[in-house]
Amino acid sequence: MLKSVTTALLGATLLAAALSAPAHAQTKINALFMAQAAYSEADVRAMTESFTKANPDISVNLEFVPYEGLHDKTVLAQGSGGGYDVVLFDVIWPAEYATNKVLLDVSDKITPEMKSGVLPGAWTTVEYEGKRYGLPWILDTKYLFYNKEILQKAGIANPPRTWAELSEQAKIIKDKGLLSTPIAWSWSQAEAAICDYTTLVSAYGGSFIKDGKPVFQTGGGLDALNYMVESYKSGLTNPNSKEFLEEDVRRVFQNGEAAFALNWTYMYNMANNPKDSKVAGKVGVVPAPGVEGKSTVSAVNGSMGLGITSTSKQPDEAWKYITFMTSQATQNQYAKLSLPIWTSSYDDPAVSKGQEELIAAAKTGLAAMYPRPTTPKYQELSTALQQAVQESLLGQEQPEAALKTAAENSGL
Repeated sequence: MLKSVTTALLGATLLAAALSAPAHAQTKINALFMAQAAYSEADVRAMTESFTKANPDISVNLEFVPYEGLHDKTVLAQGSGGGYDVVLFDVIWPAEYATNKVLLDVSDKITPEMKSGVLPGAWTTVEYEGKRYGLPWILDTKYLFYNKEILQKAGIANPPRTWAELSEQAKIIKDKGLLSTPIAWSWSQAEAAICDYTTLVSAYGGSFIKDGKPVFQTGGGLDALNYMVESYKSGLTNPNSKEFLEEDVRRVFQNGEAAFALNWTYMYNMANNPKDSKVAGKVGVVPAPGVEGKSTVSAVNGSMGLGITSTSKQPDEAWKYITFMTSQATQNQYAKLSLPIWTSSYDDPAVSKGQEELIAAAKTGLAAMYPRPTTPKYQELSTALQQAVQESLLGQEQPEAALKTAAENSGL
């Protein structure tokens, strides 16, 4: 009798414990992000934790890779039958991803509030042939950052408005012995260099493709590479720029070793952080300059979106996660790292506080964003251009010949 009572009590205790225990996540989704620029890994983890608290029936497994590995990791996972439900993708990939059915078309999931609330230019990040393959998340372009103290010491009243002025001001700074190499760029043989090159192509009024054929080897495309080579040969550009990615540029600038640097939004607040930066409080930012008679400013579309893979077995949960990560509340909370995609956020004092100068530059820069070529063969084209830039900087090939070879090897 005692044994049966004990067994009954034990059963009741176990049942009570089971009922009071927290429910385990019923659905697991896998998400792929990049481990550099814009939102940090810690920020993405914090956002995701907020999502899972609000959605305890969904757990999210996060994976981070450098930007340079993001495309191949996504494509290889598809080929092996899946793995990821949500992926971060660059503005240059929707053509390829749509053509090869890597991402789901989510056009019918986009609500009227999303359509009217998101900045019109941000939608170009996720579009191809009239369809939308995700939601824009990182809205970005490259800005010209400058060290206010160094310009003041050099007697320069205002930052440059043209690329020619940038070279002139850098020469003044160099000649006065303030810095030996005043300009830092990210010209490593990687996509970073193509973003800098595209910024200059936009300034010189150039084009990449016309009637399906490459035209960057002439006109503004050639002018842009000639400017890069001249800046490098002149000694005004840090010679290590040919190996720099954006994070290298940030470190050099915030160590006070550059008067000018081209970089993404995220550098503004990081370089203004006195814990890590020697130039906190001295950071200026303006839209990238123009070319007299051709443009007033220049900008590359460096935005990124979040999409659902076509192999995802949990597309509804994946969409729920994406809408949370791209929501106005989440984006406003992290606006010091990446500016929101939502139009009304720019009138929110909490978003602009402490970064009024950046917001002013963004209003001009984001409106001038110039696209890298929209083609399913973008990876081939980019690789060919990266090689042309590198060979030209190293003096192995003249810019005109290097770009002609790139055009032949572009896959177009």
